[in-house]
Amino acid sequence: MSFTRRSFLKSTSLAIAGIGLARPVIANPLNEGGDGYLIVISTWDHGLPANEAAWKILEEGGTALDAVEAGVKVPEADPNVSTVGYGGFPDKSGKVTLDACIMDHLGQAGSVAFLQHIKHPISVARLVMEKTPHVMLTGKGALKFALKNGFKKEKLLTPEMKKEWKKWKKRGGQFKPTINIEDEINTNHDTIGMLALDADGKIAGACTTSGMAYKLHGRVGDSPIIGAGLYVDGEVGGAVATGSGELVMKTLGSFLVVELMRSGLNPKEACLEAVRRIIKKNPGYEQHQVGYIALNKKGGYGSFCIQKGFHYALKTNQFTGLKESEAFLKVR
Repeated sequence: MSFTRRSFLKSTSLAIAGIGLARPVIANPLNEGGDGYLIVISTWDHGLPANEAAWKILEEGGTALDAVEAGVKVPEADPNVSTVGYGGFPDKSGKVTLDACIMDHLGQAGSVAFLQHIKHPISVARLVMEKTPHVMLTGKGALKFALKNGFKKEKLLTPEMKKEWKKWKKRGGQFKPTINIEDEINTNHDTIGMLALDADGKIAGACTTSGMAYKLHGRVGDSPIIGAGLYVDGEVGGAVATGSGELVMKTLGSFLVVELMRSGLNPKEACLEAVRRIIKKNPGYEQHQVGYIALNKKGGYGSFCIQKGFHYALKTNQFTGLKESEAFLKVR
């Protein structure tokens, strides 16, 4: 990848009371803007160039929906991003299969899952939202729909990823849901999820991934599932997830974050409670990473994750860069 987590500047994190189920103390949680406040927030280091593409649209008066689509298309097309789109890790059979969804402030949503041969699944997901009465298309049906609407069939498995897959096969081909934390070299489930707030106060979100490396052929994660990998409610805000999708799906994490914000929690508190739900319901959670980012309609943002090492990209008029998410577990 074009950035390494070992090169990140370590930001100061707040103290957490123990590593059990004790509630961490959260300081300065609001981070709220005002009328006409523009903001883009996205997951991981590949969110930095993605945010720049989204920001260009926002500062020219464009919509949050256009911004998030344009933003996540950047890592989708980048062969150096091994967990999204073109250049992504293949599944166990050597096929690159993609998942994506998009959602606007009105609650309209589109999604594709187990899509092959299309570089920009996020744009196909948007067409599902805008041109069909459905929310999700999968597999061959999604591919047929994409080709009918002008998308070109492309080879997504790069020579580099093909070599890695062959090496993995020679090592015995054992699947491992690698944890994305600071002392891990490999990256496995670094989904790009993005939320944006435009000048009209409208929120939209997008999520796109190639899924876990060497997954079973046919596996679909949380990223295309509305309410799991992404959820937006224009009256409240939005949330996206990254990490072990199975844990997110079991708790409908993004929907939970938005509903917690509806009940009065700020974005960071809501993300923490969604992490706590995973911890409560999933023995062995220590072997996984899940991170959430959230944005409310006032421009307040926040994040929380299970393991240390999750960074998110933020862009406002005052700040451009990476921030380190607070973690429930400070050490492994």
